[in-house]
Amino acid sequence: MNEAQKLNADWQTGRLDSVRQRLMVEGNAWYELVVARCPHLFAEVPVYVSGLQLQQMEAVIAAVERVVNNRKWSGKWAQDSGLRIEDSGFTPTKGVFYGYDFHLNNEGAHLIEINTNAGGAFLNALLLDSQREVKLPGTAVAKANLEQVFVDMFHHEWQLARGNLPLNCIAIVDEKPQEQYLYAEFLLARHLFERAGIRVFIVDPADIRSLADGLYVEGQKIDLLYNRLTDFSLQQHAPLLQAYLAGSVVLTPNPEHYSRYADKRNLARLTDARWLREAGIDEHDIATLQAGVPHTFVVQAELETSLWEERKELFFKPNSGYGSRGAYRGDKLTRRVFGEILQSAYIAQKLAMPGERRVSEMESLKYDVRCYTYNGVIQLAAARLYQGQTTNFRTPGGGFAPVRVTD
Repeated sequence: MNEAQKLNADWQTGRLDSVRQRLMVEGNAWYELVVARCPHLFAEVPVYVSGLQLQQMEAVIAAVERVVNNRKWSGKWAQDSGLRIEDSGFTPTKGVFYGYDFHLNNEGAHLIEINTNAGGAFLNALLLDSQREVKLPGTAVAKANLEQVFVDMFHHEWQLARGNLPLNCIAIVDEKPQEQYLYAEFLLARHLFERAGIRVFIVDPADIRSLADGLYVEGQKIDLLYNRLTDFSLQQHAPLLQAYLAGSVVLTPNPEHYSRYADKRNLARLTDARWLREAGIDEHDIATLQAGVPHTFVVQAELETSLWEERKELFFKPNSGYGSRGAYRGDKLTRRVFGEILQSAYIAQKLAMPGERRVSEMESLKYDVRCYTYNGVIQLAAARLYQGQTTNFRTPGGGFAPVRVTD
């Protein structure tokens, strides 16, 4: 048992402290919003990883980035649009806050999915800040001065699209944002950008006016849309899609980012050694992906018999799902739900068990590790502690937890 495993099995050593006091600094109204809406947002313990596990996660992320940037890689959105990613011209940007989600166990680190509008980075930066004076084993997996790192990232996205023009206005867009579970994070983001001298709106798409020269909120032209919508292709939000395609607003993340990275069918190609070799991918990267991404394939009706027989070793996810919606462990499936999966757009992934973290004398919770990245570089890593089939933020003692590397 290595040091990280020992610490994860110890519920008393290295518990978090001062979280409540740091949250209160953001204001009583903000703190009360978190307590009322998200009572299980933050765990009381950190999660520990070994240096080897961190290296494995970094290696998998780097390999994925090289494959996605291979000239033969394309996303479904681009194909449907008749575009070639490499010369479409619509996406000079990289996409903010990608989330590479891993399950860590005795067999190593396993990438279970990639998200291109991963929530929680601002909240986890606040959680890390709350522990600055607390003596904990290991070292936080995070860049120094995350607030500046995040601001610089959005400025870089803007500069990739607009050069040296000033970034004056950001709109954080989501459907009914004030009703969203993570609305408190939108408020954190607004405060951060305003401290950097940028005007910020938190808006529903219906609040945005589309004019000939771009998008407006309350008479102010939007320079950059920070996209938190789960309509990843924007088919339900035509004005935003049209403005993006016309180049009249900088949108990050955008449909091409999602198509290239987060459509779960991409996981099937990332684990298809034959396709990777035909695309000219380096053998070392192929080996890294074979070891670090659970084998994934697209569900097809003709596979019904083998899928049912092997279901206990599989996890089923909708191609364009998010937030664990519609995801099922195979050993929990009923025949009825299995039949619905066969008629829907799903992938099946070999089951990679999550790690466990003891949180009390009698209780252990499952966890995954999310690496927040920009342009392939980890900005910070956070764990999510939970009970059940998938992460849920409904488990007492669970929620976001800092990740610390022990060696």
